[in-house]
Amino acid sequence: MAGIESFPNDGLLTSDAQYFDYSSAVNPLQQGIIPPVPYRTFSPSFFDEGPTRVQPLDVSEELGIVGPATTPALCANFIRIVRGSVMTSAEATSQVFFVFRGSGRTDGCGETIHWSQGDYMVLPAHGHAMHHSDGEAALYWVHDAPLLRYLGAAPTIARFKPTFYQHTMAQQKLTEIATDPRTANANRVSVLLANRNFPSTRTITHTMWTMFGLLPKDAVQYPHRHESVAVDFVIDCKPGCYTMIGTELDESGMIKNGRREDWAPGASFITPPGYWHSHHNESGEDAHVLPIQDAGLHTYLRTLEIMFSHPGHDRTAHISQTP
Repeated sequence: MAGIESFPNDGLLTSDAQYFDYSSAVNPLQQGIIPPVPYRTFSPSFFDEGPTRVQPLDVSEELGIVGPATTPALCANFIRIVRGSVMTSAEATSQVFFVFRGSGRTDGCGETIHWSQGDYMVLPAHGHAMHHSDGEAALYWVHDAPLLRYLGAAPTIARFKPTFYQHTMAQQKLTEIATDPRTANANRVSVLLANRNFPSTRTITHTMWTMFGLLPKDAVQYPHRHESVAVDFVIDCKPGCYTMIGTELDESGMIKNGRREDWAPGASFITPPGYWHSHHNESGEDAHVLPIQDAGLHTYLRTLEIMFSHPGHDRTAHISQTP
């Protein structure tokens, strides 16, 4: 064609190029081009029997991505140790371990960490680790390898040092929050575990967010939503604790036509991004939950968009960005 210069390698350079009308490509999720994050509950029965092993909580097939993965950015895992050792390894920038049961030690990143029930360990890049227990132990392990696989990146720099969070310290802080009149009635009575290397996000790593939360007896923690995906782990509870999840609120500010996820100690469940969720405790005893999210990354990108519902505020349903 006159006026258009042709080059010998045009075919090689343009073979992958595509052109779409904006309206047909702007929202691949709504149009069914990319799969949504699924609901999924993972049974705690894994921790009760069987040999030493690691089980990824894998929904990569439903997500249409290379696995294992529990969310597009994170992979959660159950670990059971029976009088022995097990190695964990992930091409990740961040790894969070929670001790659900037992005691033991972890050798990783040049450190030896002795742990017991309720403790947390966080390992940076190059985080191969060997975990050992003389009895039976159960760990919950979440890392961001799926995010790096998508980016085609390798974890070359450790952004923080191995860090240990003692249960006694986290529990002490949670008790202070729960007994302080200024914070006891907040939407979430919780401790955010943070690392001093990330003062602007106040998160446990630069990509991940971790909360040690209390669900008081006879309490309802009203709906909230955010754009990160939450993978919740139930630390302890009695029957009668549950989460309601849904996409809409009714006139009173509660979840409309929601899905109920009943809690059990050691169970884990996925809360998809942008979905409203509320926590309910009708058991007569306090319960504790551990949500882990890719909210460190979302906070840095300024995309978390967390919103809270306040039923009864000024006698009407009220939604705000304030807990």
